[in-house]
Amino acid sequence: MSKNKRSTVAFQGVAGAYSDLACREAFPENTTLPCPTFADTFAAVEEQKAKWAMIPIENSVAGRVADIHQMLPHSGLHFVAEHFQRIHHQLLGIQGTKIENIKKVYSHVHALSQCHKILREFGIEAVVHADTAGAAAEISAQNDRSVGAIASILAAKTYGLEILKSNIEDEDHNTTRFILLAKQPIDPGLNSGPVVTSFVFRVRNVPAALHKALGGFATNGINMTKLESYMVGGTFTATQFYAEVEAHPKSPSLENALEELAFFSREVRIMGVFSAHPFRSQLAKKAN
Repeated sequence: MSKNKRSTVAFQGVAGAYSDLACREAFPENTTLPCPTFADTFAAVEEQKAKWAMIPIENSVAGRVADIHQMLPHSGLHFVAEHFQRIHHQLLGIQGTKIENIKKVYSHVHALSQCHKILREFGIEAVVHADTAGAAAEISAQNDRSVGAIASILAAKTYGLEILKSNIEDEDHNTTRFILLAKQPIDPGLNSGPVVTSFVFRVRNVPAALHKALGGFATNGINMTKLESYMVGGTFTATQFYAEVEAHPKSPSLENALEELAFFSREVRIMGVFSAHPFRSQLAKKAN
């Protein structure tokens, strides 16, 4: 495998997407590889076209990214790091236009929903597009002064657009959390500082199974920061859970909790162990 492939980060989307921006901010020395779908992004790592895949899993405003939790367990990859990307939306137009000229603006549905205030203020019609960077590319090609896009500052640079108004998002906490995936796990070590362990599990279909399965985390003093459920196999009874805890799986406390979880579950699978991002400590301070 060439040096270039080892230093490449794959993402879902087109050049200038927020995922592209996240890759560049987390790995400024590396190259990025746009992929049409999440499945293509995973395949890029499996086929050694890229060393890592940067995948968005949740946003502080829009919530979790649809379908991604169902895809991750089947990706064949391991969680090795996390990245929190502050999302600043820019109102873009072609060179020479003014915000007063804009009648329609194209962007992803989530971006549009996060910028209601400015759209109402200027009476701009919102038009849903497949993605933010794609919208920027389209209005650049149209060269129409009455049409704009909501996208990243990277998209503006990529497609030669003018930023008509910066940081137009309604909420000042708008942040997307990304997970970095690799072919091989990277264990940060038991004594390496704050660690996050991610795993999926399915409880047995018996009364109070979830309550009993999670009891071990409370009795062993394990802080569970995330627990989400989703249906699997097209049924209404088979539910899989995605969870994250603040502990290393080799610590006695988490070993005991996982052992109790396994007793009440049909399947427990560790998705990854990685160092907690410093952004988590900022969140903890704000919460307190």
